[in-house]
Amino acid sequence: MELSKFIDHTLLKPDTNKEQIVALANEAKEYGFASVCVNPAWINVSFEILKETDVKVCTVIGFPLGASTPEVKAYETKDAIEKGATEVDMVINIGALKTGDHDLVLRDIKAVVDAAKGNALTKVIIETSLLTEEEKVKACELSVKAGADYVKTSTGFSGGGASVEDIKLMRKTVGPDIGVKASGGVRDRQGTLAMIEAGATRIGASAGIAIVKGEEGTSDY
Repeated sequence: MELSKFIDHTLLKPDTNKEQIVALANEAKEYGFASVCVNPAWINVSFEILKETDVKVCTVIGFPLGASTPEVKAYETKDAIEKGATEVDMVINIGALKTGDHDLVLRDIKAVVDAAKGNALTKVIIETSLLTEEEKVKACELSVKAGADYVKTSTGFSGGGASVEDIKLMRKTVGPDIGVKASGGVRDRQGTLAMIEAGATRIGASAGIAIVKGEEGTSDY
């Protein structure tokens, strides 16, 4: 198993500078990661380094709170694609889900899916640490209904990350044809393999190099 192809090499801290993004992109090129995942302001820098490689440029939408409107998230998505992103990880409207406003959650996800269609994969961050089991299932069902390509556990900014139990639940809910991304706190090879065995098809981590080397790293995402 080539672990590097499962990993979105990630750096989303607010104080990240250009030098760190250049290093991230070059590491992704060297190790053959699936993508780099960066904040929208760094798409163009990443794209210039990676445009002649197989490494994708992934960015985040409505990040990290998910509380912007569907219209704003759709605009963010279109702008990101114009700048070179081919994968977008959007945060759902968590408050709407917890209110029970499933129509708004569906419209929110679909706005991004429609904006990305034909140009970028859409991954839906449901922020598992803030949800009940019933809400996790509903978020996954709405993501499938909206036509998303992946469901994803976490932003890494809400105090909780991926768990094997959540990955199993998400995989069971979405079925075999949609991707499941584990992110938040995945920092070593053993943990990565456990997530993959549970049903994850992508791993979001800032510890990607440590993972492929079989070492233990630090991962905030």
